[in-house]
Amino acid sequence: MSGFSTVIPLAYLASAVLFILGIKRLSHPETAAGGNRLAAVGMLLAVIATLLESGLDYTWIIVGVAVGGLIGAVMARTVKMTAMPEMVAVFNGFGGAASGLVAVGEYLRVAGGAGGAETLAIDSGVSIMAGTLIGAVTFSGSMIAFGKLQGFVTGNAISNPLVKFSAGILLGCSVVLAVYLVGFESNLVFYWSLIAAALILGVLFVIPIGGADMPVVVALLNSYSGLAAASAGFVLENNALIISGALVGASGLILTGIMCRAMNRSLANVLFSAFGTTAATAGRAADGDRVATPIEAEDSAMVLGYASQVIFVPGYGLAVAQAQHRVRELADLLTERGVSVRYCVHPVAGRMPGHMNVLLAEANVPYEQLCEPEDVNPDMENIDVAVVVGANDVVNPLARDDPSSPIGGMPIIETDRAKTCIVIKRSLSVGYAGIDNPLFYLRNNRMFFGDASDALARITEEVKQL
Repeated sequence: MSGFSTVIPLAYLASAVLFILGIKRLSHPETAAGGNRLAAVGMLLAVIATLLESGLDYTWIIVGVAVGGLIGAVMARTVKMTAMPEMVAVFNGFGGAASGLVAVGEYLRVAGGAGGAETLAIDSGVSIMAGTLIGAVTFSGSMIAFGKLQGFVTGNAISNPLVKFSAGILLGCSVVLAVYLVGFESNLVFYWSLIAAALILGVLFVIPIGGADMPVVVALLNSYSGLAAASAGFVLENNALIISGALVGASGLILTGIMCRAMNRSLANVLFSAFGTTAATAGRAADGDRVATPIEAEDSAMVLGYASQVIFVPGYGLAVAQAQHRVRELADLLTERGVSVRYCVHPVAGRMPGHMNVLLAEANVPYEQLCEPEDVNPDMENIDVAVVVGANDVVNPLARDDPSSPIGGMPIIETDRAKTCIVIKRSLSVGYAGIDNPLFYLRNNRMFFGDASDALARITEEVKQL
């Protein structure tokens, strides 16, 4: 394989450049698809270079590529856009598991003899232990995140001191085991104990976090999967894997920071505050005899059809109802009538970073119609109608007006200041923060109760009759 001694490093360099260019192009919807293809070509190039360099038997590799490619193609075609958060969580878990298995395989190869007396080299030993620990935590934590998003694991935050204490003990034990295995002697029993402790630690890491914070958790676990891949790269001495893992790890941490700033909370607060445990009844008790004013399709159409400026605020209810095409249809109809239409997207709306953007992109919503809270809030008094589709906490005025609220200080979309606000929601139920929303009872607000897709379709039909 000496003929590849020059070509292989160049191939790795080219793949790294393609990764960076791909990530750069992901920053804009119009170039995102091309950026994704660039990154995919870079990964293909890195895989080919690695296979040529290693001189492996390709039989099982081809089988693995065929099976994995088939599964990936089926998932890409069949998984609905509304289920993207769950699929991202699963992919994060699989990435962590793959990197962890690389570390396990290398440990068994180097120190898996009977009696396990061989001492690991410091450099490879640290990489193996990091890959094992991070990979196992990422896998089990991502599976719990998947369960919370899917609904078969409770989405409520669990505020239990025993959980935090147990997690702290397991983290300490894991570090001690890793240090012993690297600094003293290899021991298969201790190594399997490290894996078990890391898997349980991943569960305890995600279980206490409420569903409202899942976007941050998904971003953080994505970063973990990148760090696990980088560790696997050090284990295998593969530059492409180190570079790609470092890029994913760094971008995931940056995204996590962006999400935390969007909620005006620190990462520690997200991970350890058990956000969402506030009793829902506490907020409702303060409402007294306040009454939410309902509205029907005909009146909603009248308000929207003769408005000058309208903003749509999508939330998780839009994803549940799969109403993204309905809202686009209504918006297009209003645009034809001369109404200025925009979509205001909160960074943490939905269940993963960019969840609402993904849904709106699927409905081919023009990118120039998208805006962020800081773009629309200063001009909110001039907005004729703000239509909130399934959102709750991200439009809750308590975040602005009550510092003692669980969401106090979180930047929101201030739809309560619009001339008229229409909230499309199934009921007056609270959001993941567990508190009532005073917006529902304001004089300028109207509640359209029902499924978002059905409600938007009915309003659209009424607008057509104007």
